[in-house]
Amino acid sequence: MVENGMRARSKRSRRVAHAVIDLERRADGVALVRMARPPVNALDLELVRAITRGVGAVTDSDARALVLTGDGPCFSAGIDTKVAPTYDAQQRRDAINAINELVATICSASPPVVAAINGHAMGGGLVIALACDLRLAARGEHKLALNEVAAGVPFPAGPLAVVRAELDPSVTRDLCLTGRTVGPDEALALRVVDEVLEPRELLDRACERALQLAALPAYPLVKAQVRGPLTAELAQIAACDDPLISGARGARVGSWQTG
Repeated sequence: MVENGMRARSKRSRRVAHAVIDLERRADGVALVRMARPPVNALDLELVRAITRGVGAVTDSDARALVLTGDGPCFSAGIDTKVAPTYDAQQRRDAINAINELVATICSASPPVVAAINGHAMGGGLVIALACDLRLAARGEHKLALNEVAAGVPFPAGPLAVVRAELDPSVTRDLCLTGRTVGPDEALALRVVDEVLEPRELLDRACERALQLAALPAYPLVKAQVRGPLTAELAQIAACDDPLISGARGARVGSWQTG
């Protein structure tokens, strides 16, 4: 069976694969979007656009909730530092616009969106998780970081807005200006994540929490009230001519140069 160019592979729950993401529609109404770009789900233009399409497809369907996770040992290692430097100026601009659009799409989705952080979540990978309504992380040796400063990559406007909205100011200053990594337990203490679980429990718990949120009768309305200001800011950023941060255009910084 082929649906929207994606091949169905299961009867009980519809699971389809499309290049760099895997979309599974479970019988309980939860849709799973897995980043599937081995070995570490590093973000390139194709993956970012695919996640946006996957989240959009779920939002436009009858799915009750969405869980976003990574395939393999990583949630996402962030920007692909091997591919991004090969982009020309237009591709770099497209990539920045795409990540701005992705976080806007996640934040504005009316169903609950839960991040199941199954492994390392670095830079843009952690930003994607921060854009979700709830963040669950697996216990283990993996690391989480907003390490753009160490990678030589400034924040696009959308991800920066998400970080500022979701983290306490002191945590934002600490993690963004030092680029240091934290483990799941410290991330919980800093309120970067909401729960830490054993790896074998992570996905089931994420789906359970997603359904709990979906069962709340006023969830879409209250979500719009609570996340509305951020959603509006992200929509404005997505429509802006400067997709990076004020004053950064034309300056080569790490992997990005917008013009």
